[in-house]
Amino acid sequence: MDKQNPTRRPVTVADVARSAQVSKATAARALGGYGAVRPDLKERILEAARRLDYRPNELARTMATGRSGTIGVIVGDIENPFFGLAVRGISDVAAQAGFDVILSNSGETLAAEKASTEVFLSKRVDGLIVAPATRHDGSHLQDVLARGCPLVLLDRDVPGLPVDVALVDDHKAAREATQLLLAAGHRRLAYISATAAADAHYSGPDQIPLTTVLNRIAGFLEASDSAGLAETERQIRLDAATTVRSQAILLDLLRAPGRPTALLASDSKIALEVFRAARTLGLHIPGDLSLVSFDDADWTSAVSPLVSVVSQPSYELGAAAARMLAARIMGDKAPPRRQLLDTILIRRESVAPPRP
Repeated sequence: MDKQNPTRRPVTVADVARSAQVSKATAARALGGYGAVRPDLKERILEAARRLDYRPNELARTMATGRSGTIGVIVGDIENPFFGLAVRGISDVAAQAGFDVILSNSGETLAAEKASTEVFLSKRVDGLIVAPATRHDGSHLQDVLARGCPLVLLDRDVPGLPVDVALVDDHKAAREATQLLLAAGHRRLAYISATAAADAHYSGPDQIPLTTVLNRIAGFLEASDSAGLAETERQIRLDAATTVRSQAILLDLLRAPGRPTALLASDSKIALEVFRAARTLGLHIPGDLSLVSFDDADWTSAVSPLVSVVSQPSYELGAAAARMLAARIMGDKAPPRRQLLDTILIRRESVAPPRP
Protein backbone atom coordinates (compact mmCIF):
# COMPACT_ATOMS: atom_id res chain seq x y z
CA MET A 1 0.00 0.00 0.00
CA ASP A 2 1.21 3.52 -0.86
CA LYS A 3 2.20 5.19 2.44
CA GLN A 4 1.46 8.63 0.95
CA ASN A 5 -2.01 7.50 -0.22
CA PRO A 6 -3.34 4.70 2.02
CA THR A 7 -6.73 4.74 0.27
CA ARG A 8 -5.28 4.09 -3.19
CA ARG A 9 -7.59 1.82 -5.16
CA PRO A 10 -6.38 -1.70 -6.08
CA VAL A 11 -4.61 -2.15 -9.38
CA THR A 12 -6.97 -3.68 -11.95
CA VAL A 13 -6.54 -5.77 -15.09
CA ALA A 14 -7.34 -2.63 -17.08
CA ASP A 15 -4.44 -0.80 -15.42
CA VAL A 16 -2.06 -3.62 -16.33
CA ALA A 17 -3.42 -3.67 -19.89
CA ARG A 18 -2.82 0.08 -20.31
CA SER A 19 0.71 -0.20 -18.93
CA ALA A 20 1.54 -3.13 -21.21
CA GLN A 21 -0.23 -1.50 -24.16
CA VAL A 22 -2.47 -4.50 -24.85
CA SER A 23 -6.21 -5.08 -24.76
CA LYS A 24 -7.92 -5.85 -21.47
CA ALA A 25 -8.96 -9.27 -22.80
CA THR A 26 -5.36 -10.15 -23.66
CA ALA A 27 -4.16 -9.03 -20.23
CA ALA A 28 -6.90 -11.05 -18.54
CA ARG A 29 -5.89 -14.21 -20.42
CA ALA A 30 -2.22 -13.80 -19.51
CA LEU A 31 -2.88 -13.01 -15.85
CA GLY A 32 -5.53 -15.70 -15.47
CA GLY A 33 -3.51 -18.44 -17.14
CA TYR A 34 -6.18 -19.38 -19.67
CA GLY A 35 -6.40 -18.97 -23.44
CA ALA A 36 -3.56 -18.30 -25.88
CA VAL A 37 -1.26 -15.30 -25.55
CA ARG A 38 1.89 -14.67 -27.59
CA PRO A 39 5.00 -15.27 -25.41
CA ASP A 40 6.37 -11.75 -25.93
CA LEU A 41 3.02 -10.18 -25.00
CA LYS A 42 2.65 -12.42 -21.97
CA GLU A 43 6.08 -11.44 -20.67
CA ARG A 44 5.25 -7.75 -21.18
CA ILE A 45 1.95 -8.13 -19.32
CA LEU A 46 3.52 -10.02 -16.41
CA GLU A 47 6.28 -7.42 -16.13
CA ALA A 48 3.65 -4.66 -16.00
CA ALA A 49 1.77 -6.58 -13.32
CA ARG A 50 4.92 -6.90 -11.20
CA ARG A 51 5.74 -3.23 -11.65
CA LEU A 52 2.24 -2.14 -10.62
CA ASP A 53 2.04 -4.70 -7.77
CA TYR A 54 -1.09 -6.22 -9.30
CA ARG A 55 -3.01 -8.62 -7.03
CA PRO A 56 -5.54 -10.89 -8.79
CA ASN A 57 -9.19 -10.74 -7.87
CA GLU A 58 -9.82 -14.38 -6.95
CA LEU A 59 -13.60 -14.14 -7.26
CA ALA A 60 -13.31 -12.63 -10.72
CA ARG A 61 -10.81 -15.28 -11.78
CA THR A 62 -13.12 -18.03 -10.53
CA MET A 63 -16.01 -16.60 -12.52
CA ALA A 64 -13.89 -16.28 -15.65
CA THR A 65 -12.15 -19.68 -15.55
CA GLY A 66 -14.59 -21.80 -13.56
CA ARG A 67 -11.74 -22.65 -11.16
CA SER A 68 -10.71 -21.21 -7.82
CA GLY A 69 -7.15 -22.56 -7.87
CA THR A 70 -7.75 -24.22 -4.48
CA ILE A 71 -8.35 -27.73 -3.19
CA GLY A 72 -9.81 -28.67 0.17
CA VAL A 73 -8.24 -31.32 2.41
CA ILE A 74 -9.99 -32.91 5.39
CA VAL A 75 -7.95 -35.15 7.70
CA GLY A 76 -8.83 -36.90 10.94
CA ASP A 77 -6.10 -35.66 13.28
CA ILE A 78 -3.52 -33.12 12.17
CA GLU A 79 -1.51 -33.79 15.36
CA ASN A 80 -0.87 -37.31 14.11
CA PRO A 81 2.52 -37.27 12.33
CA PHE A 82 1.07 -39.59 9.69
CA PHE A 83 -1.39 -36.92 8.54
CA GLY A 84 1.17 -34.14 8.88
CA LEU A 85 3.46 -35.81 6.35
CA ALA A 86 0.54 -36.74 4.10
CA VAL A 87 -0.59 -33.10 3.99
CA ARG A 88 2.98 -32.05 3.12
CA GLY A 89 2.87 -34.47 0.18
CA ILE A 90 -0.48 -33.07 -0.92
CA SER A 91 0.72 -29.47 -0.62
CA ASP A 92 3.92 -30.03 -2.59
CA VAL A 93 2.16 -31.72 -5.51
CA ALA A 94 -0.72 -29.22 -5.42
CA ALA A 95 1.71 -26.28 -5.58
CA GLN A 96 3.45 -27.80 -8.60
CA ALA A 97 0.05 -28.14 -10.28
CA GLY A 98 -0.88 -24.53 -9.46
CA PHE A 99 -3.29 -25.14 -6.57
CA ASP A 100 -3.40 -23.74 -3.05
CA VAL A 101 -4.49 -26.04 -0.21
CA ILE A 102 -7.10 -25.28 2.44
CA LEU A 103 -6.88 -27.68 5.38
CA SER A 104 -9.55 -28.81 7.85
CA ASN A 105 -9.29 -31.17 10.83
CA SER A 106 -12.35 -33.34 11.49
CA GLY A 107 -11.18 -34.66 14.85
CA GLU A 108 -12.36 -38.06 13.53
CA THR A 109 -16.00 -36.97 13.86
CA LEU A 110 -18.52 -37.35 11.05
CA ALA A 111 -20.38 -34.14 11.95
CA ALA A 112 -17.21 -32.04 11.67
CA GLU A 113 -16.31 -33.73 8.40
CA LYS A 114 -19.74 -32.97 6.94
CA ALA A 115 -19.51 -29.34 8.08
CA SER A 116 -16.06 -28.92 6.52
CA THR A 117 -17.29 -30.44 3.28
CA GLU A 118 -20.10 -27.88 3.07
CA VAL A 119 -17.71 -25.02 3.78
CA PHE A 120 -15.33 -26.14 1.05
CA LEU A 121 -18.14 -26.54 -1.48
CA SER A 122 -19.42 -23.06 -0.64
CA LYS A 123 -15.92 -21.71 -1.29
CA ARG A 124 -16.01 -23.39 -4.72
CA VAL A 125 -12.84 -25.42 -4.26
CA ASP A 126 -11.77 -27.24 -7.41
CA GLY A 127 -11.61 -30.61 -5.65
CA LEU A 128 -11.52 -32.39 -2.30
CA ILE A 129 -9.20 -34.88 -0.61
CA VAL A 130 -10.85 -36.52 2.40
CA ALA A 131 -9.70 -39.04 5.00
CA PRO A 132 -13.22 -40.19 5.92
CA ALA A 133 -14.08 -40.54 9.61
CA THR A 134 -16.26 -43.58 8.98
CA ARG A 135 -16.97 -46.17 6.32
CA HIS A 136 -20.60 -46.40 7.46
CA ASP A 137 -21.86 -43.05 6.10
CA GLY A 138 -20.77 -41.57 2.78
CA SER A 139 -23.91 -39.58 2.01
CA HIS A 140 -22.12 -36.22 2.16
CA LEU A 141 -19.39 -37.54 -0.13
CA GLN A 142 -21.99 -38.76 -2.59
CA ASP A 143 -23.32 -35.19 -2.53
CA VAL A 144 -19.86 -33.87 -3.39
CA LEU A 145 -19.87 -36.04 -6.51
CA ALA A 146 -23.45 -35.09 -7.37
CA ARG A 147 -22.42 -31.43 -7.32
CA GLY A 148 -19.64 -32.11 -9.82
CA CYS A 149 -16.70 -31.65 -7.45
CA PRO A 150 -13.79 -34.10 -7.97
CA LEU A 151 -13.07 -36.19 -4.87
CA VAL A 152 -10.21 -38.45 -3.76
CA LEU A 153 -10.13 -40.48 -0.55
CA LEU A 154 -6.94 -40.56 1.52
CA ASP A 155 -5.83 -43.54 3.65
CA ARG A 156 -9.41 -44.78 4.23
CA ASP A 157 -12.08 -46.16 1.91
CA VAL A 158 -15.87 -45.88 1.82
CA PRO A 159 -17.22 -49.05 0.19
CA GLY A 160 -19.42 -48.36 -2.81
CA LEU A 161 -18.19 -44.81 -3.37
CA PRO A 162 -16.93 -44.56 -7.00
CA VAL A 163 -13.86 -42.37 -6.47
CA ASP A 164 -10.07 -42.60 -6.57
CA VAL A 165 -8.48 -43.84 -3.33
CA ALA A 166 -4.87 -43.66 -2.11
CA LEU A 167 -4.28 -46.38 0.46
CA VAL A 168 -1.57 -48.15 2.44
CA ASP A 169 -1.60 -51.97 2.45
CA ASP A 170 -2.63 -52.13 6.11
CA HIS A 171 -3.60 -55.81 6.04
CA LYS A 172 -0.15 -56.90 4.86
CA ALA A 173 1.59 -54.46 7.21
CA ALA A 174 -0.22 -55.75 10.32
CA ARG A 175 0.30 -59.36 9.29
CA GLU A 176 4.06 -58.85 8.90
CA ALA A 177 4.35 -56.93 12.19
CA THR A 178 2.47 -59.71 14.01
CA GLN A 179 4.67 -62.34 12.38
CA LEU A 180 7.73 -60.51 13.75
CA LEU A 181 6.34 -60.91 17.29
CA LEU A 182 5.41 -64.54 16.66
CA ALA A 183 8.88 -65.32 15.29
CA ALA A 184 10.35 -64.00 18.55
CA GLY A 185 8.36 -66.67 20.38
CA HIS A 186 5.38 -64.68 21.64
CA ARG A 187 2.03 -66.42 21.98
CA ARG A 188 0.12 -63.87 24.06
CA LEU A 189 -0.37 -60.90 21.76
CA ALA A 190 -2.60 -57.81 21.86
CA TYR A 191 -3.52 -55.10 19.35
CA ILE A 192 -4.34 -51.58 20.60
CA SER A 193 -6.14 -48.98 18.46
CA ALA A 194 -7.21 -45.38 19.00
CA THR A 195 -10.31 -45.77 16.83
CA ALA A 196 -13.50 -44.59 18.52
CA ALA A 197 -15.79 -47.32 19.88
CA ALA A 198 -18.59 -47.56 22.43
CA ASP A 199 -16.83 -50.55 24.00
CA ALA A 200 -13.05 -50.88 24.24
CA HIS A 201 -13.35 -54.65 23.80
CA TYR A 202 -13.48 -55.79 20.18
CA SER A 203 -16.71 -57.55 19.27
CA GLY A 204 -16.52 -57.78 15.47
CA PRO A 205 -16.08 -55.86 12.19
CA ASP A 206 -19.37 -53.93 12.52
CA GLN A 207 -17.87 -52.13 15.50
CA ILE A 208 -15.05 -50.62 13.40
CA PRO A 209 -15.67 -47.32 11.56
CA LEU A 210 -12.35 -47.12 9.67
CA THR A 211 -11.21 -49.42 6.88
CA THR A 212 -7.59 -48.92 8.00
CA VAL A 213 -8.34 -50.40 11.43
CA LEU A 214 -10.52 -53.12 9.91
CA ASN A 215 -7.67 -54.20 7.62
CA ARG A 216 -5.06 -54.09 10.38
CA ILE A 217 -7.19 -56.21 12.67
CA ALA A 218 -7.71 -58.67 9.81
CA GLY A 219 -3.93 -58.89 9.28
CA PHE A 220 -3.29 -59.30 13.01
CA LEU A 221 -5.87 -62.09 13.28
CA GLU A 222 -4.71 -63.83 10.10
CA ALA A 223 -1.14 -64.10 11.37
CA SER A 224 -2.32 -65.17 14.83
CA ASP A 225 -4.69 -67.81 13.44
CA SER A 226 -1.99 -69.17 11.13
CA ALA A 227 0.24 -69.62 14.20
CA GLY A 228 -2.50 -71.60 15.94
CA LEU A 229 -3.32 -68.99 18.56
CA ALA A 230 -6.82 -69.22 20.03
CA GLU A 231 -9.23 -66.39 20.92
CA THR A 232 -6.86 -63.62 19.89
CA GLU A 233 -9.91 -61.39 19.27
CA ARG A 234 -10.24 -61.09 23.04
CA GLN A 235 -6.92 -59.24 23.16
CA ILE A 236 -7.92 -56.44 20.78
CA ARG A 237 -8.61 -53.09 22.42
CA LEU A 238 -10.16 -49.97 20.87
CA ASP A 239 -10.96 -46.36 21.84
CA ALA A 240 -7.47 -45.56 23.17
CA ALA A 241 -7.51 -42.05 21.69
CA THR A 242 -6.51 -40.04 24.77
CA THR A 243 -3.88 -40.48 27.46
CA VAL A 244 -6.54 -41.12 30.10
CA ARG A 245 -8.36 -43.73 27.99
CA SER A 246 -5.21 -45.43 26.71
CA GLN A 247 -3.70 -45.67 30.20
CA ALA A 248 -6.90 -47.16 31.63
CA ILE A 249 -7.04 -49.71 28.80
CA LEU A 250 -3.35 -50.61 28.92
CA LEU A 251 -3.13 -50.88 32.70
CA ASP A 252 -6.20 -53.11 32.79
CA LEU A 253 -4.80 -55.30 30.02
CA LEU A 254 -1.29 -55.57 31.45
CA ARG A 255 -2.43 -56.25 35.03
CA ALA A 256 -4.66 -59.16 34.00
CA PRO A 257 -3.63 -62.78 34.68
CA GLY A 258 -1.89 -64.20 31.64
CA ARG A 259 -1.22 -60.69 30.36
CA PRO A 260 0.10 -60.15 26.83
CA THR A 261 3.84 -60.38 26.42
CA ALA A 262 3.78 -58.41 23.16
CA LEU A 263 1.74 -55.49 21.80
CA LEU A 264 1.04 -54.10 18.33
CA ALA A 265 0.21 -50.38 18.60
CA SER A 266 -1.88 -48.73 15.88
CA ASP A 267 0.16 -45.50 15.93
CA SER A 268 3.13 -43.83 17.59
CA LYS A 269 0.95 -41.92 20.08
CA ILE A 270 -0.31 -45.22 21.49
CA ALA A 271 3.22 -46.64 21.46
CA LEU A 272 4.27 -43.75 23.69
CA GLU A 273 1.40 -44.60 26.04
CA VAL A 274 2.69 -48.19 26.17
CA PHE A 275 6.01 -46.86 27.49
CA ARG A 276 4.12 -44.88 30.16
CA ALA A 277 2.03 -47.87 31.23
CA ALA A 278 5.06 -50.15 31.31
CA ARG A 279 6.91 -47.70 33.56
CA THR A 280 3.89 -47.46 35.88
CA LEU A 281 3.81 -51.26 36.23
CA GLY A 282 7.57 -51.72 36.46
CA LEU A 283 7.71 -53.64 33.17
CA HIS A 284 10.75 -53.40 30.94
CA ILE A 285 10.65 -53.17 27.15
CA PRO A 286 11.53 -55.58 25.60
CA GLY A 287 12.44 -57.83 28.54
CA ASP A 288 8.92 -58.02 29.95
CA LEU A 289 6.95 -56.61 27.03
CA SER A 290 7.76 -56.49 23.33
CA LEU A 291 6.36 -53.70 21.18
CA VAL A 292 5.84 -52.93 17.49
CA SER A 293 4.17 -49.69 16.41
CA PHE A 294 2.72 -48.27 13.24
CA ASP A 295 4.40 -44.97 12.22
CA ASP A 296 8.11 -44.22 12.26
CA ALA A 297 7.81 -41.10 14.43
CA ASP A 298 11.07 -39.30 15.25
CA TRP A 299 11.00 -40.29 18.91
CA THR A 300 10.84 -44.03 18.13
CA SER A 301 14.47 -43.96 16.98
CA ALA A 302 15.64 -41.72 19.83
CA VAL A 303 14.48 -43.62 22.94
CA SER A 304 15.94 -46.69 24.59
CA PRO A 305 15.10 -49.25 23.43
CA LEU A 306 14.66 -48.15 19.82
CA VAL A 307 11.14 -49.06 18.75
CA SER A 308 10.42 -51.53 15.95
CA VAL A 309 7.96 -49.84 13.60
CA VAL A 310 5.85 -50.17 10.50
CA SER A 311 7.05 -47.23 8.43
CA GLN A 312 4.22 -45.89 6.32
CA PRO A 313 4.77 -43.91 3.10
CA SER A 314 2.78 -40.96 4.43
CA TYR A 315 4.29 -38.29 2.19
CA GLU A 316 4.00 -40.49 -0.91
CA LEU A 317 0.39 -41.31 -0.02
CA GLY A 318 -0.55 -37.64 0.12
CA ALA A 319 1.35 -36.94 -3.10
CA ALA A 320 -0.46 -39.80 -4.87
CA ALA A 321 -3.85 -38.47 -3.74
CA ALA A 322 -2.99 -34.96 -4.97
CA ARG A 323 -1.83 -36.24 -8.36
CA MET A 324 -5.06 -38.18 -8.85
CA LEU A 325 -7.15 -35.16 -7.83
CA ALA A 326 -5.25 -32.80 -10.14
CA ALA A 327 -5.85 -35.22 -13.02
CA ARG A 328 -9.59 -35.31 -12.27
CA ILE A 329 -9.77 -31.52 -12.08
CA MET A 330 -8.11 -31.33 -15.49
CA GLY A 331 -10.80 -33.59 -16.95
CA ASP A 332 -9.57 -37.18 -16.51
CA LYS A 333 -12.61 -39.44 -17.00
CA ALA A 334 -10.94 -42.84 -16.45
CA PRO A 335 -12.61 -45.38 -14.12
CA PRO A 336 -11.86 -44.89 -10.38
CA ARG A 337 -8.37 -45.97 -9.32
CA ARG A 338 -7.13 -47.63 -6.12
CA GLN A 339 -3.46 -46.88 -5.49
CA LEU A 340 -2.08 -49.25 -2.85
CA LEU A 341 1.30 -48.37 -1.31
CA ASP A 342 3.53 -50.77 0.62
CA THR A 343 4.97 -50.22 4.09
CA ILE A 344 8.43 -51.08 5.45
CA LEU A 345 8.85 -53.09 8.66
CA ILE A 346 11.87 -51.69 10.52
CA ARG A 347 13.29 -54.10 13.12
CA ARG A 348 14.90 -52.35 16.08
CA GLU A 349 15.34 -53.15 19.78
CA SER A 350 11.82 -53.32 21.21
CA VAL A 351 11.19 -56.96 20.30
CA ALA A 352 12.78 -59.84 22.22
CA PRO A 353 11.81 -63.40 23.15
CA PRO A 354 9.36 -63.64 26.10
CA ARG A 355 10.78 -64.51 29.47
CA PRO A 356 10.59 -68.25 30.32
